[in-house]
Amino acid sequence: MPYDFDQLIDRRPSNSYKWNKYPLDALPMWLADMDFASPRAVLEALRAKVEHGIFGYEQPSAEHLEVVCERMWRLYRWRVTPDQITPLPGLVRAMNAVCRAIGQPGDGVLTHTPIYPPFLSAPVRNQRALQTTPLTLVSDGPTFHYEIDFDAFEKAIAPSAKLYFLCNPHNPGGFVFSRDQLTRLAEICLRRNVIICADEIHSELILDGSAHIPLAAIAPEIASQTITLVAPSKTFNTAGLACGFVIAPNPKTRATILAATEDDIPWINSLGLAAALAAFRDDPDTDEWLASLRQYLKENRDTLVECLTTQLPDIQTTVPEATFLAWLDCRHAGIDGDPHTFFLEKAKVAFNDGKTFGPGGDGFVRLNFGCPRSRLLEALERMKEALA
Repeated sequence: MPYDFDQLIDRRPSNSYKWNKYPLDALPMWLADMDFASPRAVLEALRAKVEHGIFGYEQPSAEHLEVVCERMWRLYRWRVTPDQITPLPGLVRAMNAVCRAIGQPGDGVLTHTPIYPPFLSAPVRNQRALQTTPLTLVSDGPTFHYEIDFDAFEKAIAPSAKLYFLCNPHNPGGFVFSRDQLTRLAEICLRRNVIICADEIHSELILDGSAHIPLAAIAPEIASQTITLVAPSKTFNTAGLACGFVIAPNPKTRATILAATEDDIPWINSLGLAAALAAFRDDPDTDEWLASLRQYLKENRDTLVECLTTQLPDIQTTVPEATFLAWLDCRHAGIDGDPHTFFLEKAKVAFNDGKTFGPGGDGFVRLNFGCPRSRLLEALERMKEALA
């Protein structure tokens, strides 16, 4: 079945935050949701829920938990059991709950930077001490990538550190951690008695041949010290439905997470549960949609990289292995001031401001290429004209 990812859908009437935050003449290439309709199975499940007509409090059923287990096994041969899963209304909510669950106020939470901004805000909001260690930027000429300095990582683990936030695939870097990298990080954390919270929300959006490896699937001793966050929201474009899953094989860790959420509203969005069930089920049509989406995103990525390297060579870019997010280094583009403000004012293109991604983000912007190709090309043309 063909899927029309070139279709231009007007999202402003839906109160889209992405489309309504900035002035009407600004092209939004920032917030990490896509400008594509969700797959048919998800839409049909939501229509059926609406036809039912009642939207009261809803508990996740055994089927919701089983379908998560089945998907983890089908995709990664990772054996998860229903009792290990805690549904929560979104992964940012989950990250905050994990911060409250692990350690005590004042304890350290470590992460690599640059990083998705909630990794930086969640520890602070929950009375933890944020600790950061930089990824190493490696230039490849017109493009660049990040590497991990494992010695620096271990040295950055303060005695107070109790938790490490991992983002795999990485946002904003777009890289996929290898088994060796994951194992080395885990060995250090186990040796230092640091629990790992792995945000794997982009795991189904691998664009090249590399495979996603869930950290907790590597070894039982790693699983026991790992909390994994998964959700259908990025893959199936359902972020507004606020439904995610926390997987914690260690019963003690799981209990602390439940205790940390007991004062929150425990109810998951009923439409989010319906969408998650439909998205995660084994369905050939949904699988075909996802394969087509990945191919379209890969072509968008290649278009972006080619345009930047040939027409805007003073802007270096990552070549994302996963996600629909590119990370642009604008420090040598001759821009007066920060690039986020420059492109918003001069090009009428809205990106994420790199400064919000922590140390190492100044002079960078994050670009969302999860959109029809014509829109991506328009954004690139506007950038080129602004820099002319």
